[in-house]
Amino acid sequence: MQTRVVEKTDPEVAAILDREVARQADTLNLIASENYASLAVLEATASVFTNKYAEGYPGRRYYGGCEEVDRVESLARERACSLFGAEHANVQPHSGAQANLSVYFSCLKPGDSILGMKLAHGGHLTHGHPLSISGAYFQVFAYGVSRDTETIDYDELEKIADTHRPRMIVAGASAYSRVIDFERLRKICDRTGALLMADIAHYAGLVAAEAYPNPVPWSDFVTLTTHKTLRGPRGGLILCKREQAKAVDKGVFPGIQGGPLVHVIAAKAIALKEAATAEFRQYQGQVLRNARILADRLTGAGFRIVSGGTDTHLFLVDLATRKSTGKEAEAALQRAGIIVNKNAIPFDPHPPLIAGGIRIGTPAVTSRGMREPEMEQIGDWIARILKDDPAGSELRTLRLQVSELCKRFPLYPELLREVGSAGTREPIPE
Repeated sequence: MQTRVVEKTDPEVAAILDREVARQADTLNLIASENYASLAVLEATASVFTNKYAEGYPGRRYYGGCEEVDRVESLARERACSLFGAEHANVQPHSGAQANLSVYFSCLKPGDSILGMKLAHGGHLTHGHPLSISGAYFQVFAYGVSRDTETIDYDELEKIADTHRPRMIVAGASAYSRVIDFERLRKICDRTGALLMADIAHYAGLVAAEAYPNPVPWSDFVTLTTHKTLRGPRGGLILCKREQAKAVDKGVFPGIQGGPLVHVIAAKAIALKEAATAEFRQYQGQVLRNARILADRLTGAGFRIVSGGTDTHLFLVDLATRKSTGKEAEAALQRAGIIVNKNAIPFDPHPPLIAGGIRIGTPAVTSRGMREPEMEQIGDWIARILKDDPAGSELRTLRLQVSELCKRFPLYPELLREVGSAGTREPIPE
């Protein structure tokens, strides 16, 4: 195998990269916010656009030599508008958090009020949590889910909006498995005079494939990440109406960012093209089927799924009846090569770093080609591990079974290389 430049320049980093490729290939990734980008996306992210400074926008740059930058950014913007049915797109945000902050900066002033979903009920830090700048700079009111149904309590949300008249209502979540009623939120905003921002970071790929409601027709602003279900590079994106375009663009630059990451914008353009294909639409349909099968399998094994199931790519498992915590479950599953994240559930008695549940998502394993039979097998493994906490030879057998399944659905074989004595993963406990 040909020696790469990185091996000559920095063998230590090269070895870390090789081990990470091997780790990803040899584990089942059920983290809902992660996915596997195509080789084309990876290649563009590592391209010579890394070298280019390009503050400003197409045709209005502060640096020379931006002819190709203008072409690739314009292409990404056009593809984003076409894919989501938007009038304007800004593809420069470095992340979903910065996309959200840019929108706030474009239309809010410090001290204005926003109404966002509680983090503890599935929302996001950037929707007004006090540890986020969104909670520090604005007056925040919060809505959540009903204790009975564990779905968004729209009646409560409407009462809060009527009482406090927020300048903006923020829709979207990072751990909510049901469809959000954007049309109803639009009506609430119209009656109370609020702007509506929909953060579809988690649902963007589903929306692109028409497998989840598109908030663009109902929203003043839509923000998203280009990784997660969209399966692109790590980054953010803003969609808005034409009349908001100038303010949004100023909110991104010079509002909160300097030069854009042009290499990532090029990769975003590729991902947006991939998301417009029939293959991508089929993929998203399989993501949904896989999530439902996996949730049903765990329900059949005696686990409680928050809200009773899922309409999306993710769901939460309540571990209270197992007398376990999310932290313990995450560690136990990782020992067997199954990667999830601990997650708070609504009305959770545990602190966030302990958590009363785990979040499970199917985008990454579906990208590897896994379907319903594999979800049933994975569900059985999860149930066995969380019920019995196997150790020794039993754990080793499970880990080898997981590894064999991973080999049947290879990941990045073009990148997988022999690794050194450090091995591909943590040793399997004896």
